[in-house]
Amino acid sequence: MKKQMVGEVPGNVLGMMADLALKLQNGVITLGQFGRFLKKENPFIEGDFSEVLTGRQNFWRKITGNEYDFSKLHIPVKPEGKWRLLITVDITLEALYAKCKEMFPCWRWTDKNLDTIVVKNERDAENGPYAIWVKDGVEADENLKNKSANDIEKDGISTETLAERLVHELEFFLETGKHLDVKNITLCSGSRYDDGHVPVVRWFPHYGKMLVHWYYPVRRDGRLRSRQAVS
Repeated sequence: MKKQMVGEVPGNVLGMMADLALKLQNGVITLGQFGRFLKKENPFIEGDFSEVLTGRQNFWRKITGNEYDFSKLHIPVKPEGKWRLLITVDITLEALYAKCKEMFPCWRWTDKNLDTIVVKNERDAENGPYAIWVKDGVEADENLKNKSANDIEKDGISTETLAERLVHELEFFLETGKHLDVKNITLCSGSRYDDGHVPVVRWFPHYGKMLVHWYYPVRRDGRLRSRQAVS
């Protein structure tokens, strides 16, 4: 079929230009995003995060030995306040846990392969790296305490998966030499084990170990808190 032309411009190009104008008018695409696109930059990065992306590339080089290019990665808009950009690549849970164990003492409740028994995740990197924002705090989100995994799901709140929580731990340890959740427990409500239970992660100062365990999806506790994820 012969391509329809309007003057010297293909009709489908004019259609895309009209769609772009409508998205700009309605605020779906901001002028800043459009300007970055014209400069062949990542249009979805609000602000200059080049140093952060370089830091994440260095982090994953250290963890996996591989080189990654995050320059075209979709970066969600950063919420107001103090948030950390987490980038997850296609790495197994077993490999993440093994890297944690290589760097500091760890204990987990099972000898089974984590990739076999963790059967549900809100997000994964099978189709390529992805980025999320999480609150940049040592303890899990106080505003999500006393909320069970079932509550979180009912409220439609996106939260860290087990893989993302392990990435978060590794990043924080490499940056500070310290650990997350020394007083409370992260409920990884973005994941589920094959029996329906919810993974949890904490640092146990008394034993000096990172613990990977589980709770029932109906369990509520003031120390049991999810970590919100913005994607």
